[in-house]
Parts: sequence; structure tokens; C-alpha cells
Amino acid sequence: MTKKKKGANEDKIIETKSKNVSGKSQKQKKPVEKELKPVEEGLKEEDLLQESGTDSDYDGDSLPGSLDSDDFDSDFFDSEDDGTQEGTEDGDVEFSDDDALEHEGSIDNEDDEESEQVESDKGEEDGSDEGSERGEAVEESDSSEDEVPSRNTVGDVPLEWYKDEKHIGYDITGKKITKKEKQDKLDSFLATMDDSKNWRKIYDEYNDEEVELTKEECELMRRILKGEAPHADFDPYAPYVDWFKWDDSIHPLSSAPEPKRRFIPSKWEAKKVLKLVRAIRKGWIKFDKPEEEPNVYLLWGDDSTSDQKSKHLTYIPPPKMKLPGHDESYNPSLEYIPTEEEKASYELMYEEDRPKFIPKRFTSLRSIPAYENALKESFERCLDLYLCPRVRKKRINIDPESLKPKLPSRKDLRPYPNSCYLEYKGHTGAVTTISTDSSGEWIASGSTDGSVRMWEVETGRCLKVWQFDEAIMCVAWNPLSRLPVLAVAMGRDLFFLNTELGTDEEQEITKERLHSGNIPEPEASVAAIVTWLPDELYGGIKIRHFKSISSIDWHRKGDYLSTVMASGETRGVVLHQLSKQKTQRLPFKIRGLPVCTLFHPSLSYFFVATRKDVRVYNLLKPGEATKKLETGLREISSMAIHPGGDNLIVGSKEGKMCWFDMDLSSKPYKTLKNHPKDITNVAVHRSYPLFASCSEDSTAYVFHGMVYNDLNQNPLIVPLEILRGHSSKGGVLDCKFHPRQPWLFTAGADSIIKLYCH
Repeated sequence: MTKKKKGANEDKIIETKSKNVSGKSQKQKKPVEKELKPVEEGLKEEDLLQESGTDSDYDGDSLPGSLDSDDFDSDFFDSEDDGTQEGTEDGDVEFSDDDALEHEGSIDNEDDEESEQVESDKGEEDGSDEGSERGEAVEESDSSEDEVPSRNTVGDVPLEWYKDEKHIGYDITGKKITKKEKQDKLDSFLATMDDSKNWRKIYDEYNDEEVELTKEECELMRRILKGEAPHADFDPYAPYVDWFKWDDSIHPLSSAPEPKRRFIPSKWEAKKVLKLVRAIRKGWIKFDKPEEEPNVYLLWGDDSTSDQKSKHLTYIPPPKMKLPGHDESYNPSLEYIPTEEEKASYELMYEEDRPKFIPKRFTSLRSIPAYENALKESFERCLDLYLCPRVRKKRINIDPESLKPKLPSRKDLRPYPNSCYLEYKGHTGAVTTISTDSSGEWIASGSTDGSVRMWEVETGRCLKVWQFDEAIMCVAWNPLSRLPVLAVAMGRDLFFLNTELGTDEEQEITKERLHSGNIPEPEASVAAIVTWLPDELYGGIKIRHFKSISSIDWHRKGDYLSTVMASGETRGVVLHQLSKQKTQRLPFKIRGLPVCTLFHPSLSYFFVATRKDVRVYNLLKPGEATKKLETGLREISSMAIHPGGDNLIVGSKEGKMCWFDMDLSSKPYKTLKNHPKDITNVAVHRSYPLFASCSEDSTAYVFHGMVYNDLNQNPLIVPLEILRGHSSKGGVLDCKFHPRQPWLFTAGADSIIKLYCH
């Protein structure tokens, strides 16, 4: 068979393909194998072998296995509009090996099906009749098995293996497919410039040939790249066709009950929302900030209509003058001009009721005289704008609950005392003072009836009673457990009592300390203030002061004791040393009347509270006070220090309580106004973050006071409980915390001591 005959048959194939392009709009393709039937019928096996065996006369378009422009799928190549090409070293256009080897695995099956189809159609079709070929009703299919098999049959063997060979593979008959001679780059470039259809050509490296795409295929790829339907006839918004007939239906399609998942929230949606919320909180998802409006305004615009406002909160635009009406015209209507009688009536009116302007009529503008009050009215207008107060009161609707600070729940701050657990009864007068020992097993109390009682905490049993002639002002237990000594202050006398607790060795040490046989002679400056005397009544030691004692406080080591005499002025505070039975004055001058004193829990600092201020002194460095705490209170009544030593609580006789953070400032960190009457005492727990205050209003307030080790974090103060129970006669005179448990003891003027537990 000659090449001319094969070329004519190939032209028929191309025409048949162009006729069937419109059929692809229904998402189907014509099988290329069936289009090649007329060609294969005219070919003889000898000619095929002759053509394939001649390498030099190879024509890529003459074989049935060659690639044609219709063999490419719609998503195979770039857009027609792009016109981009992938150039090889010699300037030819190529595509990847994977695309070219897409259907090589099904070559044998396609050949068998093709041969069977040719034999079945030989008797029905004439290969020489061109019109019968075009009119053949070929069954269309979308299957990839209907595509033309590749001419190269090497399979998955990489083409790199043939890099040094003169051929690139073998055809279906086993003959070598010789490589084409590569053109020079300059010749290749000139050829592409002369060929207007060069942008449609694709180089098939696998079969070593060029394939030209048709216009229909380029249009198909262009639509796919734009995201449109591949075929122009496809309607993506076609109306819905209900294929089910509902006319004669009696039963529903499904009578199953509604599933449970339609009534419960989706857990997967909840997880997705939670994931988005977490991403927003951690800053992984960021929202666009709203665009700021340009800060522009009309330079010559009217203030009343302008949106630009002043920076002041009370800004109000000045009022505008009334615009002139018809009566102020130079030639008004006759009804606006008053008569002589009306003018005479104006003269009889008061000046404030008289009209400011009386209309007049002029024949022309030239005859209008100057306005006599123009300068006066302008001046008054400017004066009004300058002096007139314009104030706008802004009301803000705020929920009062939102102004309250957010505090933790009281349930999270437990334990704290909230209910009365035990009452200690036995005093006949008001209980003025109480004190607990370091172990927490015993509590001592003093009353106005002159008695000092020692109670057992857990049972409420009164273990011992000391009776005196005067009202007890203050009792204080020695902080050392091995020295069970109780200090009692009444009037001008200070007694050291042996409680007779502890072991025999501890009792021997206590009796030795309280032995008054070898009292040394005091100094001349101290002899006028205090006198050490033996206690003949209870066998202890008594110290007589020159003024009445109002407060006492033990040092943490249990050897020193400070006493305060409110009316003693500069000599109102002295220090007693029990081991040496010696008294000494403070090495500094006290400014004001002293109220109470405190020793620092760990350092050598001494706190002295006067009526207005609190001064901190260093006992190792005598001189001026190291710090002055300004309370701002009317009169200080009591004072307590935090176990850490950096925070101080001060109570006043006006119902206010101040919390000082001495590392932060010399002014109160917080001022609490909780009691309506005088605060009698404040107390801080040794181990729990609790502090309390008691008042003459017969209540005791319990607070949570957490002090953090981090200096950048302020203390947390939370009110917890209001303890009531004492009668309103005299109120609560003293309160103390248990040294180990979150319990609070209160001493009332109703001669009852109450224990509040959690």
C-alpha cells in the first residue's frame, strides 16, 4: 500500500473526528479504535510490516497506534489563552511521560477487541465509501479502554535507558522505533516563528512525535481552566426533575422513626467550634481590624450640621441666631407695619415685654439708614457666646453589678470560721481580752469582774481562776511552749503568772524565771517609770508603772515584753526583759500619744502606733523611724501584722480598716469600711490566709487575705463571713485566731467567749 492511500484514509479519519466533536458536549467521547476501522480494513499485514521495518521512512501519523489530536483528554493540556509551551533542549514542545503512558497497560485487550470488531463489520461496511464512514452510527463511550493504544510498547521502562541508544522502544511488531534527528535550536525557533499553529503542537517524548491539538480541544481545556463546564451545552443550573410519581402513592417511601441524631447536638460540630475558639484565643486566627474613618471635616461648614465634635465631653455647639423674617424686610407688606395706636401701646409696655424690632417700610435700599443697635447687639452676642455656660450631662447606663470586682467563690477559699461551735461561760462582767497559748490547747481570758480564767479549748472547761481587785485590761500568753507564763495587765500593774502547765522541768525553769529574790536595782531614768516587785498573792513578779497600762505584746523569743501607757506621752512605751528582770526605755523619741505596739515576727523592727500614724523603728539602729505609714484615719484603735512581716493591718475607731503593703507604699493598699461602729481589735492567722476584725456593733468580720511570694502580684482580699451571736450590749471587745486551726475566738461584753469553726 502506498503512502498516498494511507494519507487519504487518514484524512477521512480526521474528517470523521471533526464531525463527532459536537457529540462530546454530552460528556462522551467517540472511541478512536472504531474510527480507524476503515483504515485497518484497507491495510494489509505485509504493508504494515514493510512500513514498520523501514526506520528512515517512518511517518508518525500513518500508523493506527499513533497519537492524534482527539486522543487527549480535556484536562490534559494548558489553556488556549495561555499559549505556554514546555521546551526541551532542541526547542520542541513536550509533555510528561506519565501522561503519555496512561493507557499502555491495556494495549493487548484493545487489539483483540479491535480485530473482533473489524471482522464483524466487514460484511456491512465498505471501506472505500466515504459517506458510509461519516454516517456510521458508532456507539459512544467514556471508557478509557476505547482510546488509541500507544505506538511504543516498552511499557513502564524509563526512557532514560534508551538515552544512549538510536531507538526509543519497539512497536507492536517488535521493530525498533528510531529516534528522529534533533533540529538545531535556531532552526527550531525559526520554524516555530513561521508556523502560526505551533502553539497548538505537543511533543510526545514517549512516541517521539508531535501532536497538534484541534480548536475544539483547546476550547475544552480553556473552559476547564476557567472553572466552567467542559461543554458549552451543559447547564449547571438545570431545573430539578422529579422522577418519582406522587399521584397514586399511598405509603411513604420510608416509615422508619426519626433517628436520634436529628434531635441531639452534633459532637463533631462542637469539636470544630472548640477548635476554632482555641485558635482565636491563642492568636492563630486573626481578624481584620476595622478601618479607621478619615479624620476630615468641612473647614467652612456649619457647626450644627458637622459631625466633627470637640474633644471636650461637655461640648455643645453655640446656638444660632434667628433668621430674619418678613417683618424685618426693608419693604414689608402692609400687614407687618404697626399703626400709630400699636406704636403708642408699645411705649406703655415694660421694657422686657416690648418688641425688640418695629418694622418700617422704605422705598429703596438706598434710603435705609444704619442700624442703631448693630454694634451693641454684636457685642452682646459675643459676650453671650463667651460667658454662657453650656454643659451637657452625660448619663451612662451601667449595671451596678458590673462595677463590683470579680472575686473568687467562697467555696474555693475554705476553710474559714462561719458558725459558732462552743461557748465559754463563767465571767460575770464583760470579757475585755483573750489570748491563746502556742499549742492551741488553752485559752486565757480577762474580764471587768477582776478575774482571769484559763479554759480548755476543746471542752470549754475552766481549769483555773485568778482573782484581782481591778478590771483586767489585757492578757498575753508567752509564745514559747516551754515557758507557760501568762502576762496580765490591770490598772498600773503588770503580773507574770505561772499557769502550772507543762512538764516538771518546764515548771522548774518557770519558777526560776519568776523568782523575785534577786531583783536588781533599776536605773535612775527607769526608776521613775516602773518598779519590779514580788507578787505576794500568787508567788510571781509584779511590775508597777507610773500610768495605766493599755496594751502589752510579747517578743517572738518570749523574753521581752512591751507595755504601752496611753497617757505616758514620750515615756509611754517601755521594754521589759523577764530573764534579767530589767526594764529599759526606747532608744528613740515617740512622736504623739502611743496606742499599741508590735514586734516584727522575724526581724528586729518595732512598730509603734499613735493616734494618726504608724512608725517603724529598727531596734539595732536607734534613731529616727525607718518608715512612717500614713493611715489617714481619725484615731487608730488596734494593729496586727502578717506572719510574713511585709503587710500590716490597722483598725480605727471610725469603723475603717487599712491594709498596708509596706514594700509597695507608705499609704494603705486597701481601706475597708465594713463596721458602722468602732473597731476594737484586729487579728491575723499565723498559718492560714485569714484575718478578722471585731467591733462594738456586736459583729466580727472574717476576710481572706492571700499574700503572694511574687512581688509583682498584689495581695488578694476577699470578705468571707459576718459572725453574729453576741448581744448588742457593748459589742465584741476582742478576737483571736487559733494558732493551728482556722478557728476564731471572740470575747463579748455579754461575758461570753465564743468559738467559731468551719
